[in-house]
Amino acid sequence: MNFRQFAINNVVRNKRIYLAHFLSSTFSVMIFFTYALLLFHPDLKDGLKGSSGTVTMLANQGFLIAEIVIFIFSFLFLLYSVGSFLKTRKKEFGIFQIIGMTRKQMNRLLFMENLCIGLAAIVAGVGLGMIFAKLILLICGSMLAVEESLRFYFPLKAIALTVGAFLLLFVVIALSSSLLMRKGSLIDLVKSEEKPKPEPKASRLLALLSVILIGGGYAGVFAFVWITYSFPLLFGSVVLVIAGTYLLFTQLSVYAIRALKGNKRLFFRKTNLLFLSELTYRMKDNAVMFFMVSVISASAFTGIGTMLAIGDPGLSSMSNPYAFTYQNSWDTPGAERHIRKIEETLIDNEVPYQKGSYTPLFDDEGNYIIKLSEYNHLAKALGYQERTLENVNDSFMTPGNLTSRKTLRAEAGQGSTQKNISMWEVQEKVRLTTPATDIVIPVEFKREVYVVSNELYDKMNREFNIQIEADENYYPDRKTQFVVTDWMGTRKFAPDLIESIQNDSSNRGYFEISALVLDWLNSKQTNGIILILSGLIGIVFFTFAASFTYFRLYADLERDEEQYRMIGKMGLSRPELRNIVTRQLLLMFFLPIVLAIIHSSVAFVALQQLVDFSVMGYTLRIFLVFASMQILFFLLVRWRYLRNMYAKLI
Repeated sequence: MNFRQFAINNVVRNKRIYLAHFLSSTFSVMIFFTYALLLFHPDLKDGLKGSSGTVTMLANQGFLIAEIVIFIFSFLFLLYSVGSFLKTRKKEFGIFQIIGMTRKQMNRLLFMENLCIGLAAIVAGVGLGMIFAKLILLICGSMLAVEESLRFYFPLKAIALTVGAFLLLFVVIALSSSLLMRKGSLIDLVKSEEKPKPEPKASRLLALLSVILIGGGYAGVFAFVWITYSFPLLFGSVVLVIAGTYLLFTQLSVYAIRALKGNKRLFFRKTNLLFLSELTYRMKDNAVMFFMVSVISASAFTGIGTMLAIGDPGLSSMSNPYAFTYQNSWDTPGAERHIRKIEETLIDNEVPYQKGSYTPLFDDEGNYIIKLSEYNHLAKALGYQERTLENVNDSFMTPGNLTSRKTLRAEAGQGSTQKNISMWEVQEKVRLTTPATDIVIPVEFKREVYVVSNELYDKMNREFNIQIEADENYYPDRKTQFVVTDWMGTRKFAPDLIESIQNDSSNRGYFEISALVLDWLNSKQTNGIILILSGLIGIVFFTFAASFTYFRLYADLERDEEQYRMIGKMGLSRPELRNIVTRQLLLMFFLPIVLAIIHSSVAFVALQQLVDFSVMGYTLRIFLVFASMQILFFLLVRWRYLRNMYAKLI
């Protein structure tokens, strides 16, 4: 047997601990290849049909940044995992030195082992990526709202980039492995597993501080929502929660277990002595890993859930209920021709529609003033209740966006109030009656919309035109809105219609035209790209986190086997062993995830206060998916771990 065969046999012999390393490496390669597949895809490279330049730039830059992020974290993850394996093999290295292996030969052995695993992971990762490439393109096409999906192509550049990048990465890792193995005496190497661990210690003050920091962070988030939109406050709150989470795992968890051990009645009940004693060391050893898993998982849950909610078509129609909006100034000569073009296109495509127009006035604060008859015409077209005003100087507010709708709904039962409306030197006092609660006049920014009687509107407009010495027919601009029930169906002709109007050579004066389906598509594609980026990176981080747990568990496997073998001689049964192991693994696997769910739930509750659409459905889906993955991984690891323990139990 030559040296190369010896290195390969070493990998095969240690397959139990190398398995998670290999699978995680393969998964990293596969995700990197997936990003490269999308990065070099012709449809995304040249721009999706109907998408804006911003979406194309986001896709190209986003996937490139994702490649870099995956590469860097893969390097750090592999470096950590190799270091973990070397710690578990100290005794093996000591035996190699006893039989005459030199330091140079040991470095060569480690290099060949890591390179062997790396090459296998590259082949497996790229192979799996190619197998699932078509499925990945179909899913991404659906997320980006592409009508004919993303076409399949042979990703030669993606393969070359993936193989080249990870070949370099695994070579660097293989060369670094010898540096990770600290020098030590032969006695220390051989007896490394026999050294006792010091008892973990925790500070009561720091344990209490962890609760205060997390509570303060939560309070800061809700203060941001309810009191003041201060982003420094929001950032500070997030920092407090992160710091509190770190102290929770490093201090509070150890302190809580020590407190439980102080309860003699509980501590000496059944197998609690073994469970709590071992759990103290596991929590302390894995505290930093638990902290990283919680923070990364909470970020992934919140980001993915928010992106899914924002991309919902229902949100677009709630913000702007009109399929087409045409805006023009009073002296635009081609306005009637453009509006007629929109109507003819809708008729030609057999799309039923209703049309309405309004001409807003603007007070000194930039708020909208709308004529009652124009408001009612649009409200009727949308299927909302028409309004009446008893007196000429009566008025009511109507929401212009989701935020103002939430505010007006809360104020609906407060009765009438007085309001002064100022337009330059035109001053009118109106009585505000019960506000409307449906969005009929969509506006941007934090502008309010006041609906006044026709008589008051005409009076204010006439007096204002006199003040500015304008033509009596002057108005700032006019908006024509088209109501289409199935506005998603306008996607097939909306791009050509918009382009034909905008590129008309006879156009003169100011006008703007927009289509709800194109605005939604742009938002959907932007959020889809962000979702692909955050989703895949989140899954990679989740996989790394699960692998960390696996590494830490199997790093102490031989010590655990010996410990339970000796306890088995004292009468420990299989059910008792299963009970101890299950409780320990439940905390190791689910404590970080539960805390991440709590953190992200607070974020979602705060987000729900800012918006008027439900994020609960998407939140539950995200929690369910990641929890299901964690449960499956827990059951698999528990089964393998118990199988090893049972083999040693007498």
